[in-house]
Amino acid sequence: METNTAPGGVQPAGDSTMLLTEFGVWLERERGLSPVSVQCYSKQSKAFLAWTGGAGAVGGLDAGKVTAFMVGWSAGRNTWTAKAMVTSLRAFLRFAHATGRTAVPLAGAVPAVASWRMSSLPRGMKAAEIGRLLAGCDRDTAMGLRDYAILSLLARLGLRGAEAAGLQLGDIDWRAGEITVTGKGSRTERLPLPSPAGEALAAWLTGGRPSCESRSVFVTIRRPHRPVTPHLIRVIMARACEQAGLERTGAHRLRHSLATEMLRAGASLPEVGQVLRHRSMLSTSIYAKVDQNALRPLARPWPGSAA
Repeated sequence: METNTAPGGVQPAGDSTMLLTEFGVWLERERGLSPVSVQCYSKQSKAFLAWTGGAGAVGGLDAGKVTAFMVGWSAGRNTWTAKAMVTSLRAFLRFAHATGRTAVPLAGAVPAVASWRMSSLPRGMKAAEIGRLLAGCDRDTAMGLRDYAILSLLARLGLRGAEAAGLQLGDIDWRAGEITVTGKGSRTERLPLPSPAGEALAAWLTGGRPSCESRSVFVTIRRPHRPVTPHLIRVIMARACEQAGLERTGAHRLRHSLATEMLRAGASLPEVGQVLRHRSMLSTSIYAKVDQNALRPLARPWPGSAA
C-alpha cells in the first residue's frame, strides 16, 4: 500500500511522538537551541514525518524522497517559510544519521531555497511611529505597564521577542544598570539598561506585575500567571500597532529601527553588530545599504553632471 501522501496530508504515527521528543533533546544538547527554536524545528519535522508515513519509514529514506518532499511542500509557500523547513529538515536528517536511523547522511539532499542575500532593505520604523506605538499603551492598567515595558526593551535595546519573553527576575542588575540576555545558541550577554527602558521595567515590576511563583519578568495578567511566550510578544506588538493607527508589523521591526537610527547617528557597522549581538558581520552587513553617509563617497558622479 502507498505510504506517502500529499505533504501534510496525514498525521504521523504514534511512534513519531517519541522520535520527535528525542530529536528535541538532541537539539538542546548538541546544538544548544532555545526551547522556542526546538519547538519550531520539531513542528516542521512533524510535517515531514507525516509525509513519509511515520518514524518507522525513516530508515527507508533516500535522497530522492527527501528532495521530492521539499519540492512538493514548498509549492505555494513563501521564501522564508520554505527556508525554515530547509533548516529544520537538515537538522532532523543529521539527527537521524547520528543516531543510526539512516545508513547514509541525507541532509545534503535537502535542496536550498533560491534567494538573493541583501536584495532588500531592512525595514525600520520612524522615531515618531515608535513614539506613537509606546504612547498607545495604557499605563494606568497592569497590561499597559507590561506591554510598555516589553516594547521599550525591543525598541531601546533591540531585543528579539524570544529574548524579552525569556527574561528572568535575576537577570536584572539594578545597581549596575544592566540586564543579562540569553540569545541565540543559549549565549548569555550583559547589556546596559537605558534609563527609559529601566523606568518602564521598574513601573511594571512595582505597579503592575502580579504576585506569583514564576521568576519570569513578564507574565500573563490573568490567573494562572504564566510566563509570556514569543507568540504573545507578537500579539502585543500587533495590538500596539492597531492602537497607534499603524500598519501591523512584527516585533523584529523595532530591532531594525534601532540599527538604522544608530547608523544615522554616526555609529559604525561593527558597533551596530555589537549592540544587536550578531555572531557574524554578514548579519550586520545588510544595514550598510541604509548607511547613506558611508555609501556616498563610493558613488561615482553621473556622466555630464557638474563636478
